[in-house]
Amino acid sequence: MSWLNSVRNALPFVAKKETPDHLWHKCKGCGQMIFTKELAENLYVCPRCEHHERIGPKVRFAQILDPGSCDELPAPRVPEDPLKFRDSKRYGDRIRAARAATAEPDALINARGTILGRRVVMGVQDFAFMGGSMGLAVGEAFVRGVEAAIADRSPYLIFTAAGGARMQEGILSLMQMPRSTVAIQMLHDAGLPYIVVLTDPTTGGVTASYAMLGDVQIAEPGALIGFAGQRVIESTIREKLPEGFQRAEYLLDHGMLDMVVHRKDLRERLAQVIGYLCGNRATAA
Repeated sequence: MSWLNSVRNALPFVAKKETPDHLWHKCKGCGQMIFTKELAENLYVCPRCEHHERIGPKVRFAQILDPGSCDELPAPRVPEDPLKFRDSKRYGDRIRAARAATAEPDALINARGTILGRRVVMGVQDFAFMGGSMGLAVGEAFVRGVEAAIADRSPYLIFTAAGGARMQEGILSLMQMPRSTVAIQMLHDAGLPYIVVLTDPTTGGVTASYAMLGDVQIAEPGALIGFAGQRVIESTIREKLPEGFQRAEYLLDHGMLDMVVHRKDLRERLAQVIGYLCGNRATAA
């Protein structure tokens, strides 16, 4: 036996410590490693580069709505696989996998609540659920959210995050574009405001419908917002697009948005906007 083996046998065995996967987060903006706890305490905004990470409905409700005021609306029941679609996987299997990963029924969740004492019905799209894609469930949830806002005489506020229409539902998915437009008109007929907060990313058919029809259009910093992708546009028009094209700040400079608001200021700004648009009507009883 060599001296090295003798030393190894004499040393006490110490098991290798495993670092939990959820302890650190790599920022998608600057690539730096951040403590997950530090990131959560900073509203999931990178403390180094201010990159706004994508967040789901539960976190968004907790950040925006007053503590104890959130009351989630039941998810609507719709046909889950109307076209019996299959590509590399069955569509039904994809839905079940997305539900297991997010613990949400589909990509749009509504809740009643208050923002600094002002009543609101709020919808949040979850990009983690099949890219936030718009299908029957999302369209129906949007309509139900508007109907709840009309019943409550409160504004409807939506946080968009989507890759577009859900291709597995074909024309049924595209039909949600005019449906949502009609729902917004119902809200206007009732004399109630529709407020949109565009988050990263908001693209495709969602941008071509309810994402760009707000009475007030707000976006988070750096959010990607557009219909077709930049490479598709460049190959079509055969021109190089400007730096920052389809980012929130560029759209603000060119009149497509009313404001770009940092996440730490968003709650107060939304309460302010609702106060301007609704006055005392939006104050919780």
